Amino acid sequence: MDLEHLLQNLAGHVSSSASVRNVYGEPVVAGNRTVIPVAQIRYALGGGGGNRRDSEQSGGGGVAVRALPCGALEIAPEGTRFIPFEDRLRLGAALALGFVLGAAVAWLTSTGRTDVK
Repeated sequence: MDLEHLLQNLAGHVSSSASVRNVYGEPVVAGNRTVIPVAQIRYALGGGGGNRRDSEQSGGGGVAVRALPCGALEIAPEGTRFIPFEDRLRLGAALALGFVLGAAVAWLTSTGRTDVK
């Protein structure tokens, strides 16, 4: 089996198995609502090969798969809506900024320096 054929088979296997259903399971039905998980799935693969001086072929390859939940799709009689999951990095940055601003206000009011110019 040549390297190109091997990588094509590997890519086909990874792309068919890296689905939302395989990562997060089946849609959930509760009453008249259906909730479908939504994920961002990324995969990358690479490989290489060549011939040695004695005409022996050699090669290698690798695969990386990453699945991140990004929300859920809710289907109800009232309509369909996408419910995004919170971005924890942005939430953490907002909390840190709020803490810094709160500390600055507390420091200014405790020292009697409310006339900031």
